[in-house]
This record gives sequence, structure tokens and C-alpha cells, in this order.
Amino acid sequence: MVIKVFLASSSGSTAIKKKQQDVVGFLEALKVDYTQLDIACNEENRMWMRQNVPEEKKPANGIPLPPQIFNENGYCGDYETFFDAKEDNMVYAFLGLPPPPGSKEAELADEEHVVENGTHAEETNAEENPDDSIEVPVEERNGNDEATEGETVGDEAPAEEDQAVEETDEVTEDTAQAEEEEEQEEEDLQSEEEEELRQLEEEEEAEVQEEEETE
Repeated sequence: MVIKVFLASSSGSTAIKKKQQDVVGFLEALKVDYTQLDIACNEENRMWMRQNVPEEKKPANGIPLPPQIFNENGYCGDYETFFDAKEDNMVYAFLGLPPPPGSKEAELADEEHVVENGTHAEETNAEENPDDSIEVPVEERNGNDEATEGETVGDEAPAEEDQAVEETDEVTEDTAQAEEEEEQEEEDLQSEEEEELRQLEEEEEAEVQEEEETE
């Protein structure tokens, strides 16, 4: 399997160049084999990239911006989805590659596997031994003890409710702040993308004019 990274070597956008460098640099750090395909100097690469990016992943104008990442002919994602995978230590899963032994992603996968197996084992044991979960009635012997325990639980409940309300208020404040920051980041990113699209369109118009003049 070959990882393909579609880039624009002559892009005038600083944001696009930075994103391309981030992707390439991270793949090299992981020692992942990949191939760079330039869409600025090769029309065939540009058309292939545009045709193979899923429609739902394309921007409103239908022109996907580099970098775009593929595993052979299978679409992996753009810079944003790559960045999210990197933050979650899931780059190999994003690329459709098995994580190497000893990597953080492999350790996470092992932990999830253990948790799944452990949960499954508990459920299986419960199903195989239903009698273990049936308790012998002890109301007559421990009637007074149960009443005392019920009163104790009732006393503790208000304190737990107060603590839950305080934690909910803190989570609400943190969520509101995170949403504001995320909205600001989206606005900045949208402005950058609009500028990048404008520059790419100008480059394409210039290429068309040069071809017309040549003809």
C-alpha cells in the first residue's frame, strides 16, 4: 500500500505551504513510505485528485485544496482530518495502516482490546452463572440493619446532589469557552481558505490565458 500526498509546489498561499510541510514532516518522522504528487506542475495529478475526493468532502465551490491524502486509490482525508488523527494518536488508523508494535497507537489499540474482552468475559460469566446473582432473602434477619443503611444513604444523597450541581456548572462554563474558541478558529480558517481559493483560481486563469496565447 502506497500513501499518496497531493501537494501544490508553487502555491502562493503560506497557509497551504505550512499544512503541506506539517503532513510531510510528520509522515517522515513516523518513517511512513509515501509519494508526493504535485498538482501545480502536473494536470493529470490535479484532475485525479479532484475526481477522487468524495463529493461530501469537497468545499462549496467543488475544488478541494491541497494537501489531500490517499492510501492507493482510497481517500484518507485532508489536512484537518489528518491533524485531528494526529492529536488523537490515530494517524495509522487514518492512513489505513497497522500501527507498528510498541507505538503509542498500538498500545491504545491493545488497551481497547483488553477492555472489550474483559467486558465480554464478565457478561459471559453472568449469563453462564445466573444463580450467582440471586441473593437469598434476608429481610427477617437483617430488617433493622437495612433500615439503618437506608437512612444513611438518604442523608448522603443531598450532599452528592450539591456536588453534582457544582460540577455541572463548571463543565458548562468550560464548554462555553471552548465553543467560543472553536468558533474563532473556524472563522480564521474560513478566511484563509477563501484567500487560498482565490489565489488558486487566479493561478488557473493565468494558466488558461497562457495556453490561449500559445495557441
